[in-house]
Amino acid sequence: MQHFKTLSSFLSYLGLPQPEHPMLSVFNSKEDGYLPCPRESSPPITNDCYTISFKKYIEGDLNYGRTKYDFTNGVLILIAPRQVLQWDSSVVFEQKGFSINFHEDFVKGTELAQQIKKYGFFSYTVNEALHLSPKEEKQLESIVENIEIEYQNNQDAFSKDIIISQLSTLLKYANRFYERQFLHRKEISNNLLERFNANLEDYFATGKLEKNGIPSIEDIASLMSVSKRYLSDTLKKETGKTTTEHLQLHLINEAKNILLEPNKSIAEVAYELGFEYPPYFSRLFKKKEGVSPTEYREKFKLN
Repeated sequence: MQHFKTLSSFLSYLGLPQPEHPMLSVFNSKEDGYLPCPRESSPPITNDCYTISFKKYIEGDLNYGRTKYDFTNGVLILIAPRQVLQWDSSVVFEQKGFSINFHEDFVKGTELAQQIKKYGFFSYTVNEALHLSPKEEKQLESIVENIEIEYQNNQDAFSKDIIISQLSTLLKYANRFYERQFLHRKEISNNLLERFNANLEDYFATGKLEKNGIPSIEDIASLMSVSKRYLSDTLKKETGKTTTEHLQLHLINEAKNILLEPNKSIAEVAYELGFEYPPYFSRLFKKKEGVSPTEYREKFKLN
C-alpha cells in the first residue's frame, strides 16, 4: 500500500496543482464539465491529510454495503489521515465542487485538533458520504468561499487562525447535517439492524461462536461491509442501544434457550456462548435479566 506523508506528494498523485501553502490546499470549481476519479485503477493508498470534498455524482455504481444511494443531490466526503482510499474508474462526478485538503500538522496545537477527533464521520469509509440538500450545499459553499479568499490572498499572521476558525465552522455544520441524515434514514437504519441481527444469527448457526468465540463489533461490521463507527452511530440513533448492547442482548436470548437444556451446567452454557470465563457470563446475565442463570433455570422449572 502506498503512503503519502506530505500534502504535495498526495496532490501530485491525484494530478492536482501544487498547493499555495505546504500544508493546506483549497480547490473550488464552478465550471461545467465532468470529472472522473483519477487513475483508471487505483490501488489502496493512505496519506497524512484530512480531506473535505464535495462533488455531485453523475454515473457509476457507488454502494454502501448492499444499498445503492440516491446521488441526485451532492455528497460531502470527509476523510481522516491514514484512512485507506480506493476508487473505481467508472465513477464520474461533476466538475463543479470543492475540495479542501490539509495536513494533520496544520491544526496541531489548536482547539480544532481536539475537536476534529470527536467527529465520527471522519472514521467512516469513503462510500459513507453525507448527502446534502440544496440549502445545505449553499451554506457550506459560503464558508468555503471565505476559506478560499483567505487562502488565495497574501497570507499574514492572522490567516491561519481565520482559516482554522472557518474550518471549525464548516465541520460543525457537517456534524449538524449528519445528525439530520441519521434522523431521516429510518428505512436504511432499520435495514441495518435487520442485517446486524441476521449476521449474528448466521454466526451462531454456523458454529463460529464455539470455534472463534464472541465476535467483535469490528467483525460484524466487516461482514456487513460497513465501518464500526457508522454501524454504532446508526444503531444508537435509531434504537437507543449501542452495538455492544445489541450483541449482548442476542447472547442473552441464546442463553435462555440453552439454559432450558437440563443436562448442561452453567459453565457449559457459558463456554458454548463463547465466554472464556463462566463468572463473566453469569454477571452479564444477571445484569440484563435481574436473576442469575441458575435462578432463571429454576424459575422456568416452577412455571
